Amino acid sequence: MTKFKDLAYYTSFLIGGYKLFPFNFLPLDNGQYIATNLVGEHLILQRDQLDALVKHKLDSTSTLYNDLKAKHFLYDSASTVAVDLLTLKQRTKLSSLSDFTGLHMFVVSLRCEHSCSYCQVSRANDDASRSEYDMSQAVAEKACKLAFRSPSPHIKIEFQGGEPLLNFERIVHVVEEAERLNVTEHRNLQFVIATNLALITKQHLEFCKAHDVLISTSLDGPEWLHNQNRPRPGGNSYQKTIEGIQLSRTFLGPDRVGALMTTTQACLNYPVQIIDEYIAQGFREIFLRPISPYGFALKTKSFKSYGHQEWLQFYFKGLEYIVQINLDGYRFVEQYAATILTKMLSPYATSYIDLMSPAGIGIGGVLYNYDGKVYASDEGRMLAEMNDDTFLLGNVLTDSYEEIFTSEALLEPLKASYTKSVPMCADCAFEPYCGADPVYHHATQGDYVGNKSSSGFCQRNMSIFKHLVQWMESDSKVKEVLSSWIRH
Repeated sequence: MTKFKDLAYYTSFLIGGYKLFPFNFLPLDNGQYIATNLVGEHLILQRDQLDALVKHKLDSTSTLYNDLKAKHFLYDSASTVAVDLLTLKQRTKLSSLSDFTGLHMFVVSLRCEHSCSYCQVSRANDDASRSEYDMSQAVAEKACKLAFRSPSPHIKIEFQGGEPLLNFERIVHVVEEAERLNVTEHRNLQFVIATNLALITKQHLEFCKAHDVLISTSLDGPEWLHNQNRPRPGGNSYQKTIEGIQLSRTFLGPDRVGALMTTTQACLNYPVQIIDEYIAQGFREIFLRPISPYGFALKTKSFKSYGHQEWLQFYFKGLEYIVQINLDGYRFVEQYAATILTKMLSPYATSYIDLMSPAGIGIGGVLYNYDGKVYASDEGRMLAEMNDDTFLLGNVLTDSYEEIFTSEALLEPLKASYTKSVPMCADCAFEPYCGADPVYHHATQGDYVGNKSSSGFCQRNMSIFKHLVQWMESDSKVKEVLSSWIRH
């Protein structure tokens, strides 16, 4: 008895037939099916076409056969390099993993003068003790050295809070220390300050200009809505933000200031007004993001103030309005859709941590807290503020780079988050475009993987993926607009 069959048995399919590459499929709302291969290339099929494909009954002279062959759903005797090409595409998709951690977040102060109810961080008042809530020089220097231990050719240092401008001297110190280290490291170095802009001064901006520091702020919409979402003493949060944006642009240029919004319950009926505010303030993009289940957002019950279906209605109404703005001749991008479309329509992955597989925690971004503790992500730090240290990796003052980045607190969720082996993700047609987000699922379900059928993360993303695919399939002009948002 022989252990293997003759070679002819394994090659017979190549004679007048074809063999299938692994792929997944999913029904769409219009009776069609989307099929995706290992690297996210996709085709829309009718049911009879799908049946013919899997039963090896496709006509090899048909356009559909050639399309499926070109996109690596099948190969035949003429496809001598098919496996190598698919391997190369998969390697390209995963190439960023070898760079390791590129984003390094420094929480230089937990103090803040705003009191936003949806804030994901358990902040301290701005008059609280600096020694208790501000990052020390010793912590900053240790964190900076750890950041440069990453093999990534791109190092982005993002200063967070609280309000980081309340400890601006530490920002100055980290920037100068990083630039000193980079004299010999030769990394592509970038700095960002995430600030509410209420405290920004010309002196701050002179430093930012001299050291090429970007500004990121929060803008939740028109004045009444922004002030309601982001209260501060004096009730002038919107005024301070707009003045800060204008002043920052004067010093740094119009493309060096970005803004983010957070969807509260008060926002749900006003996507058009929010988008109009961004356009009125000269922005060319917006991120229509939901509230996350962390920090004060849970304590104040802001996270549970609306369901994912309500947010999806808000999102799709806003997205439709944005596409129409583009069709009318003004380029304006919705950032989350742009991230998904890049994964969907290009050979490249993205650096957006929530949609990485394995998860982007630790290997995509890492956070150094004001007290020296290192967390796998900003969200991991937020959970710690709620007395959950699941994603605490170590401390810059006591632990080495190797100890921090090989800790079980990082390795276990990473192992659990590779979507090609996660239950209900592995056989999903949208798996190539998605991520596992173990922090979200731990926070909401107490498990790194979670039950996908009841996961808000899964349900939101599935709806968006399906909506984008069907929209592009049904309207070539919409497809042209959405395709133009791909990030290279």
